[in-house]
Amino acid sequence: MGRAYQNRKASMAKTSDMNARVYSKYSRLIYVTAKSGGVDPDGNLALRSLIEKAKREQVPAHVIKKAIDKASGSGGEDFAVARYEGYGPGKCMVIVDCLTDNPNRTFGEVRLAFNKTGGSIGTQGSVAHMFDHSTILVFENDDEDAILELLLEADVDVLDVESEAGKITIFAPNTDYAKAKQALSEKFGDDMKFEVDEIQFVPKSTTQIAEADHASFEKFIDMLEDLEDVQNVYHTGEL
Repeated sequence: MGRAYQNRKASMAKTSDMNARVYSKYSRLIYVTAKSGGVDPDGNLALRSLIEKAKREQVPAHVIKKAIDKASGSGGEDFAVARYEGYGPGKCMVIVDCLTDNPNRTFGEVRLAFNKTGGSIGTQGSVAHMFDHSTILVFENDDEDAILELLLEADVDVLDVESEAGKITIFAPNTDYAKAKQALSEKFGDDMKFEVDEIQFVPKSTTQIAEADHASFEKFIDMLEDLEDVQNVYHTGEL
């Protein structure tokens, strides 16, 4: 077996590890969402959106079904939402969202990522005020005025609407997620396909990362994304 085989074997192993992390992430999210809001996607809008997103990222159907079946039973794992804030390399502001069954372990692992790359973990609320907690919906449409009118009639507090290349991007408060999705889905029915369907922390401004901090910043993000409990990392950093 030559070097080409070894390289391909390493690449396959890396891809397998990445897939495992994605599957684990969605399995936890689907389990928690189904456990809290019901296992029927028709009656649990957040679950339905999560399943659609998981399918777009090629999460196997059996992984999705297993998480829902698990949530429909009694007992089960007790995952809690944990959010950590702080300053990463280059003084960028960072929010780390986690799902954990052991908050002490997760806090220690996240703090280590900050500390080992020259950052510092802060207290709750230390940087969140520099982000907008927003609903973001992107879909094919070119009638910006009609979409805006539809959402306003549905009492959605629209923060911004962008239209570009035949696609509409909606920004609204995270609390208006369900209202916005329901209004659009009722209007367009099965024709409504969301390319982006998320609630995110969007930075109000960005922090330019100095070239000397590029390696530390990339290591920091990699360390966080390698943690099983970490679901999302939001930051103001810009390379």
